[in-house]
Amino acid sequence: MKKIHLLLLRAFIRPFIVTFLIVMFVLLMLFLFKYIDDLIGKGFEWYIILELMMYASATNVAMALPLSVLLSSIMTYGSLGENYELVAIKSAGISLQRALYPMFIVVGLLAISAFIFSDYMLPVANLKYYSLLYDVRQQKSAKLLQEGVFSNSFPGYSIRVLKKGEDQQTLLGVTIYQKADDGNMNVILAKEGTMYRTPGDQFLVLKLRDGIRYEERADKNGYWKRQQFVRMRFKATEQKLDLSAFKMKRTNQDEFRSAFVMMNIKQLRNYKDSTNRQIDSSVRRGYNMLIPYIRFFTVPKKGDSVKTFVKVKSSDILSGLPTNDKLSALSAAASEVRSVQEMLKTRAEGYKETVKNVRRSLVEYEKKFTLSVACLVLFLIGAPLGAIIRKGGLGLPVVVSVIFFLIYHIISTIGEKGVKDGDVHPVLGMWIAIFILTPIGLFLAYKAATDSALFDMDAYKQFFNRLFKRKAALK
Repeated sequence: MKKIHLLLLRAFIRPFIVTFLIVMFVLLMLFLFKYIDDLIGKGFEWYIILELMMYASATNVAMALPLSVLLSSIMTYGSLGENYELVAIKSAGISLQRALYPMFIVVGLLAISAFIFSDYMLPVANLKYYSLLYDVRQQKSAKLLQEGVFSNSFPGYSIRVLKKGEDQQTLLGVTIYQKADDGNMNVILAKEGTMYRTPGDQFLVLKLRDGIRYEERADKNGYWKRQQFVRMRFKATEQKLDLSAFKMKRTNQDEFRSAFVMMNIKQLRNYKDSTNRQIDSSVRRGYNMLIPYIRFFTVPKKGDSVKTFVKVKSSDILSGLPTNDKLSALSAAASEVRSVQEMLKTRAEGYKETVKNVRRSLVEYEKKFTLSVACLVLFLIGAPLGAIIRKGGLGLPVVVSVIFFLIYHIISTIGEKGVKDGDVHPVLGMWIAIFILTPIGLFLAYKAATDSALFDMDAYKQFFNRLFKRKAALK
């Protein structure tokens, strides 16, 4: 490998790593801002939050990797152009195409790695991420008893505490509504109390003092719902509340495996083939179900077994029949039509839902390939663009890269929505952003190879000045 190739590789790898980490950090912050309400105040262990953030970072690679390739390529070749290193390379007889050659190999390896990641690792990361996120969002808040608010966190209880002490363990003005399984309602009022958790967080114990317990007891014979009313005063009592509902319970991950983002290419292909066979079988069954309703249309007008028949006029197929027979025929026909409509409506709804699922699976199938190709196309745009603008650092390259990435992302999103709605063919919808940006990359590569002043404002000013001068001379 030549020294010039090593220079280009060193100039690219450092910005790529830095920009990739920055983009991943920004996307992770967006994830935290989105789900901050589901994470705060639920008493999770630190490793649960760390595990969720790790899986979220893995799911963000599909967006962070193309953007990092685009930004780092603009920064690399922009810095080389700004320091006149590209001029030195060209003066040594090395064209821009040869200068892009080692970098294109590196990005090609990144694209292959992205494909392997999206096919093998990303489905597993999505499965663990969405299953863990579901459990996190279902978890109850760890703020058991808040001041001045009735808490229904404990099944069968409604508890209110007027005020808490500074140690958060002392309770003042405690009201507890308890509904027993047999329908009885108990009410406990206490002036003060304390609360603590048992070892292992099995129960929350409320030690109450100076209070009254009201209890309504139903008649044992069942004739009256409320037969007895009991009032008991106490100096001290305990109320034990179960904390098992506040412990995080993991859902079986197999319940999430049917989602398409959790499948690899082989699974998506098998799903498509099996679903298409089901659709074909459903169409055949529907045809067989319709045959009994339409078979009488295939009976010939006259046959050997038919001795007499009614001549039918072209304008009225029921002409020649008595009025009662006409009414019976129309009523039977209307009934048959309604039956066919109901049957077709039910089967059509199922068919639409099945076809929609097939389109969604095709979207995920094409995403496995577009991620890798997007890295190559965005590098093809970023490297020539950096050589043209000749600016390094995090200033202008960031603005330009964000603009091009937004164009790519918006076009991809529109195409994906069109595929899911059935308006666009899956290949065209998922690859339309690649089809649009590839000619732009080739055009920028041609302009960079010919040292075109594409973003030189002075060149545009001179062009318009000459144009206005020509118009003034013609006048």
